[in-house]
Amino acid sequence: MLGFDRRAASYTFTAAAVLLVLYVVYLVRSTLFVFTLAVLFAYLLSPLVNFLDRFLPGRTRTPALALAYVIFVALSALFVIQIGARAVKQAELLNKSLPNLLASWQQPSPVVPHEVNSIKDELIGKLRLEVAQRSGDLFSSLPQYGMKFLSAASDLIYLVIIPILAFFFLKDGHLIREHTLGLVPQGPNREMLDDLMADIDLLLAGYMRAVVGLTVAAFTIYGIFFSIMGVPYAILLAAIGGLLEFIPMMGPLTASILILLVVGVAGSHVLAVLIFLPVYRIFADYILSPHLMEKGVELHPLLVLFGVFAGAEIAGVAGTFLSIPTLALMRVLYLRVRKARLAARLV
Repeated sequence: MLGFDRRAASYTFTAAAVLLVLYVVYLVRSTLFVFTLAVLFAYLLSPLVNFLDRFLPGRTRTPALALAYVIFVALSALFVIQIGARAVKQAELLNKSLPNLLASWQQPSPVVPHEVNSIKDELIGKLRLEVAQRSGDLFSSLPQYGMKFLSAASDLIYLVIIPILAFFFLKDGHLIREHTLGLVPQGPNREMLDDLMADIDLLLAGYMRAVVGLTVAAFTIYGIFFSIMGVPYAILLAAIGGLLEFIPMMGPLTASILILLVVGVAGSHVLAVLIFLPVYRIFADYILSPHLMEKGVELHPLLVLFGVFAGAEIAGVAGTFLSIPTLALMRVLYLRVRKARLAARLV
């Protein structure tokens, strides 16, 4: 007769339940990503909502939320009108002038040795051949890209859904916290959960403040430097540098490469930009970012690199964007559980 081991059965049931939960999470990963963006957007507006709530009368936060959304929409519209329109114009101008810039770059320079000119001509020839080939592939697959465009256009509905979800998170966040704590009975476990939720709240608030601060700083400093130096397409390059700050590590690197390519083809202030970019990265990574980040967001560079590459491999750009807060959350969870276990041993 085979005996029944309750302990082994409990472990088996727990493992099966964990696997089932992971499988369900995988199935609803797109929905979870949308809700995650909504939570981060809520943390982005939370300081403004809290500030307005101090001065607006009422027992609920609804007036402060409504006014905060009005202010956010107004500022977004102002940014799009004043900055976005200029960036789009410069992008169109770059697209029109790119063939002429490549042609002028291909012309041999009397100062540069013949060997260097021949290498440059060979590179330009390969670049033109690649562009021509890609253009042919593009025209042959227009129907396929048309379907992809329609699919991407359908995703624009999330621009409406995410602010709506964030509204409910901001409005009922304290109720969600209370109901979550109510699921755990009074005792050390509930205290640990309360402390953990407080740490996560500070962590996400600090992360969003840091990301937005780095984005605004990159756009402002890039724009001022490029405008003073007379770099072509200054607003466009500053917008690229600012927006790509949202993607950890890979975003700033990609922005620097794109900026150097555009400046190199335009042939304007290449050396100055080549010096400016690493100087700004040192300032942003070692001075500005540590000042903006909360202590809980601090991660070892090797762990950050692992998270960025692993996130990109698992979920592309979305995984890269969420890699840092995910690793920081895991770190906070580990530290809280470890602290609770040490406290239990001392008792």
